[in-house]
Amino acid sequence: MSFKSKSPVLKKTKREYMNISQNIASFKATIPNTVTLVAVSKTKPVLNIKEAYDAGQRIFGENKIQEMSEKWEQLPKDIKWHMIGHVQTNKVKQMISYVNLIHSADRIKLFKEIDKQAKNIDRKVDVLLQVKIAREESKYGMPIHEAISFLEKNQFESYSNINVKGLMGMASFTDDPTQIEAEFELLEGLFVRFRESKNLSILSMGMSGDYELAIENGSTMIRVGSAIFGARNY
Repeated sequence: MSFKSKSPVLKKTKREYMNISQNIASFKATIPNTVTLVAVSKTKPVLNIKEAYDAGQRIFGENKIQEMSEKWEQLPKDIKWHMIGHVQTNKVKQMISYVNLIHSADRIKLFKEIDKQAKNIDRKVDVLLQVKIAREESKYGMPIHEAISFLEKNQFESYSNINVKGLMGMASFTDDPTQIEAEFELLEGLFVRFRESKNLSILSMGMSGDYELAIENGSTMIRVGSAIFGARNY
């Protein structure tokens, strides 16, 4: 059964007026059980993450490796840390021993470095191929035609210490739901095309402002920050 929001996409949620524990409970009660919630904790202090942890949340997303590593050292070790931000190759080594899923594998050079560092510690690392679906130049991701070639030619099989678990994409930052839906549909189409032949199980798309539309379009993993923790601290 497909997930349908009760109102048009990009609606403002009342969760921002609740506390973190209530926000976690609200999400878990309303999203389908086929969808994984990643609580995006970037810029948030350890105390906030611990509150979400105590409410039952175990998956957290960060966009800076140094910040994620510092939090990993301080928090319970059953937390699954997801790297959702753009990854510099020279910092891969810092997270390779503990990161649970890298959402943002967007270029061959990065695949090579992840594979190299994982091989050094005899570990297989789960990653998502990040595909560029947004029109904005500032958004990262492998161009769609390169992603198709990467999958068709089984290029990922060259990396014995990497498991490609699925795809990730970020929609344009816009108030136009039609454009966002078109971008989500593009990524869902790519996911469906290769899901069985490449054994893909994760489609990571949708954030605080557009997660409902993402779920309607097949997302199996949403990355939610401000709707859980409130506005980011910069």
